[in-house]
Amino acid sequence: MKHLRILFALALLIPALSVHAQEDESTEETDNTLRGQFEELERKSGNYRANGIQYEVVKITDLYKTKDNVFDSIDTANKTIKDLSATITANDAEIESLNGKLQETTNKLNSVTEEKDSISFFGILISKGTYNFILWSIIFGLLLLLLFFIYRFRNSNFLTQQAKSALAELEEEYQNHRRRALEREQKISRQLQDELNKQKK
Repeated sequence: MKHLRILFALALLIPALSVHAQEDESTEETDNTLRGQFEELERKSGNYRANGIQYEVVKITDLYKTKDNVFDSIDTANKTIKDLSATITANDAEIESLNGKLQETTNKLNSVTEEKDSISFFGILISKGTYNFILWSIIFGLLLLLLFFIYRFRNSNFLTQQAKSALAELEEEYQNHRRRALEREQKISRQLQDELNKQKK
């Protein structure tokens, strides 16, 4: 029984000495991340066996320090998450606002483009292509009407010239006929006068 107590006391002293030696070594370079702190805690922990049971020994101050660091890290992470969530919400609101402005600008641009590509024709907005088609159709129709009227005018002018020529010929023939008729009448009048003169004698 006395041997067991000595062994138990040695088992408690050896981990304490090894923890002290490890603390001296750890002053050289420390990893402040949570993983590094837990690894350091594992490295500093000791173990012993008593009554056939394996025990792990961890310094309570190191455990509290690591626990405080873990909760600090969790609080910092939660604060960061809240800040990032707020930033994401603000960004979503800004994106939605910008999308609304973009849609409004797109609608205005489409309206301006439509007005630019359209022409008011009798109070109706029509596309430039349709306007050009209507305009050229009107011009082509007027040109056809002009050609038709020119053709009708020339045809009428030709008929008028023919009628004038026929009238001139008719007038000339009438004048010739009248002259001949007058000459005949004069001739008959002379003959009649001659006959009357003969009878008087």
